[in-house]
Amino acid sequence: MRPGTGDGLRLAELIAALSLATDLGMGQPMAHALRTCLLAIALGRVLGLSERDLATTYYTTLLRFVGCTSDSHEFLDFAAGDDVGLRQTLAGIANGTPDEVAPHLVRFMTDAGVSGDIGARVQHALGSRDGVAARSMTAHCEVASMLAARLGLGAPVCDALRHAFERWDGHGFPDGQAGEDVPAAVRLALIARDIEVLTRTHGFDGARDIVRQRRGHAHDPRAVDAFLQHGAQMMAEIDGCAAWEEVLRREPCGQALVAASRIDDALTAFADFADVKVPFTLGHSRGVARLSASAAQRLGFSDDEVVHVRRAALLHDLGRGGISNAIWEREGALSLEQWERVRLHPYYTERILACCDFLRPLGPLAGAHHERLDGSGYHRASRGAALDSAARVLAAADACHAMLEPRPHRRARTLDEAASELRRDASAGKLDAESVEAVLAAAGAEPQRAPRAWPGGLSDREIEVLRLMARGRSNREMASLLGITPKTVGHHVQHIYDKLGFSTRAAAAVFAVEHGLLHS
Repeated sequence: MRPGTGDGLRLAELIAALSLATDLGMGQPMAHALRTCLLAIALGRVLGLSERDLATTYYTTLLRFVGCTSDSHEFLDFAAGDDVGLRQTLAGIANGTPDEVAPHLVRFMTDAGVSGDIGARVQHALGSRDGVAARSMTAHCEVASMLAARLGLGAPVCDALRHAFERWDGHGFPDGQAGEDVPAAVRLALIARDIEVLTRTHGFDGARDIVRQRRGHAHDPRAVDAFLQHGAQMMAEIDGCAAWEEVLRREPCGQALVAASRIDDALTAFADFADVKVPFTLGHSRGVARLSASAAQRLGFSDDEVVHVRRAALLHDLGRGGISNAIWEREGALSLEQWERVRLHPYYTERILACCDFLRPLGPLAGAHHERLDGSGYHRASRGAALDSAARVLAAADACHAMLEPRPHRRARTLDEAASELRRDASAGKLDAESVEAVLAAAGAEPQRAPRAWPGGLSDREIEVLRLMARGRSNREMASLLGITPKTVGHHVQHIYDKLGFSTRAAAAVFAVEHGLLHS
């Protein structure tokens, strides 16, 4: 389906695609949230939840970690910036007791090179209502609820997500709700998440034992009992299905569609989810979308093509969440291994979009935003003809907007500085010159003065050399005056002779006089 209209776009499909991005940010395999959703719905049916409550559970489970990247910057100090690794470590243990969780956190922080009294920091994080755990979970809840509202989900889902990390025993976040006061959707999402992770890491029997230990603590006793009685069958069914298709098939209350007028709003929410991971990329995807769409219009793209470019731009950095902030916020040069991680994020974006029928056509374009015409880009190292006009515009827009933003290793460039660098990349064959000029015009830069057409096809630099050699300057003198090497001057002199068909300075000098080239 070409993403030009909203016909047939299911809300569940859109949210399921976003859940794949949250999986990356949590250090989990893609389809983790999908499998968790299937478990939560299966448990809800055993417990007799209504279709309406099942629908709330369905969306809550898929979106429970959509705020997971919002506090990645705050993790820089606590976990040496490895937010993805820390969340991966916590996945199977977070709902244990503080005594169970603490050794894992101490080991992770020690291995990550965190300094200071790690034991005291972990104790404060786990035992204080204003510690890093409380702040992190509260941020997750607030951001998840906001994004759910922007995706058009109703009050029950938004309310559940505001309490997404509450526990049965009242030791959860953000408000310490307990028992039946914890929304049913949260109780089911909590235990389903534990089951999904623990069956992968400890096997089915190990997962049963751990969940049984958490009965009446983290987890609703009735939900635990339902799993202990029916879990083997549930897991067998989930393991035997294609998670994406099964999640869409089991959507409660029928298929909810996204109105055509709301699609760009929803995709902008995706963009903000991607950008919130690091402070200096806030608004980046929106800005790239604006520049891309404006440049595409200037270049005569059709209305559908402009929509296509703008939507790809909104989604181009979805894969960023799978890369640790230790890399994104590094002030110095990246190591080879870190660069390889960075090169994965366009690939992750493309894989996320490939799962959704509506978004799939955007994937190849969104995944090409770091490609370059000379093959020096990533993740495919595509060249020239392999990059269509839309890919060339998106690459130029992404590069331009990034230059205008501050980064840990450099200040934000001015528009004039960005224009100079982009034009140098175009001259070097990395970026498409026409796309660069259209993007710069969209950004408000002064148009580049068209190069003057000199007689004989001479370049600006060759004219400078011709003027000096006509007046008898030596190669060494010309090199000094022009700030280049004598060898380079020699190359220019030979090019002048070749273009004009002469072999002597005198003939070249007469040509310069005849064509009025001795003065600017």
